[in-house]
Amino acid sequence: MSDIDLAVKSSKKIETTLERVLGASGKGLHEKVSSVEGKIPTALVKRIRYVATIRNKLIHEDSYRKMNDRSSFKAAVKHVGKELKKFEEPTGRKTWIVVLVLLLLTALILTVVYFDLTKYL
Repeated sequence: MSDIDLAVKSSKKIETTLERVLGASGKGLHEKVSSVEGKIPTALVKRIRYVATIRNKLIHEDSYRKMNDRSSFKAAVKHVGKELKKFEEPTGRKTWIVVLVLLLLTALILTVVYFDLTKYL
């Protein structure tokens, strides 16, 4: 995979995660991270901006054709991914909450119906 491919794919993944998990908005990665920077640690904001900057240089600057330190870039992307996962709510937990609420409502309705019917017995 070329440096450009790595940078673009990594940036897209981070952008998508920021949108989905934190409700980020904006045109690019810099704008998206700006829209949520109050919700995440400063060190994470800096790492995301590092990824965005490298990606932008590779795409827009003719003289910047290769990453100076590909392994650092990959490490930053991996770290960002791990840190953003911490903000995701486990889907299992959300499902159990919905099931529990539905069960409680069902029990309440059945109780009301039962006591209403006992009037006629």
